[in-house]
Amino acid sequence: MMIAREAYRTGIKTLFWWDIGRIYSIMLYCIDILKPERIAQMITELAAMLKERFGIVFNNEDLLAEAFTQASYVNEHQEQNLKFYERVEFLGDAVLELAVSEYLYKRYKDMPQGKLTRLRAAMVCEDSFASFARECDFPKYIRLGKGEQKAKAWERDSLLCDIFESFVGALYLDQGREPVLKFVHQVIFPKLDEGRFDGVFDYKTTLQEYLQRDGDVQIDYNLIEQDGPANERSYEIAVLADGQKIGEGWGHSKKEAEQSAARQAYSKLQQKQD
Repeated sequence: MMIAREAYRTGIKTLFWWDIGRIYSIMLYCIDILKPERIAQMITELAAMLKERFGIVFNNEDLLAEAFTQASYVNEHQEQNLKFYERVEFLGDAVLELAVSEYLYKRYKDMPQGKLTRLRAAMVCEDSFASFARECDFPKYIRLGKGEQKAKAWERDSLLCDIFESFVGALYLDQGREPVLKFVHQVIFPKLDEGRFDGVFDYKTTLQEYLQRDGDVQIDYNLIEQDGPANERSYEIAVLADGQKIGEGWGHSKKEAEQSAARQAYSKLQQKQD
């Protein structure tokens, strides 16, 4: 019994000191990421990442730092006379809306205004911009105050949306329109072909309206293949116009595969017009 009690006490002490050690390590980490030299290093690492992934090199790194600095950080470092992202975010919001609007207008030449508006709204919104920011690894480079660090503000969609917009605004100020267009062509527009925004409107209807604008065209969706068990089945479907295959798509339901095939066919037809 004595041995058991001693073992229990030893275990409790070990857990106590392990917890203390863990808490201390976390405190050191939090202190480290808030050190001025660590904050400066974050911007240097951000610049290196942008160059490697997107070929972007800022002429004025102060603009880049501003785009990734929240007001909470500026308030805690007033002696440094820093700027936070809200003004460049305002600009970036307008630049992104114009870039997406122009791209959709040129790509979908026969799409009605209402559908263009719905598609743009799905692309230019908080959820989408936050998702793009995560894909670009932006969260790890945001300069936040201590309270926002503890609250893990970098996980909030609203903040990530702001940062994505402010980055684009800063890039526009630093280098103009063309580098911004190159960036959004890398990050945003490929999502159209990946089907990210398929739920916004019915591609089958859009394709039908496009093909039949000058007369009647027979449109058919034929099942090519289905694969997998019943609960994980996938379908491959081809869309034909007057018997000629113009697109094919895949999905976990026939409806999804038909939409995918219609999207591919419509995109191909639009590209032929260019």
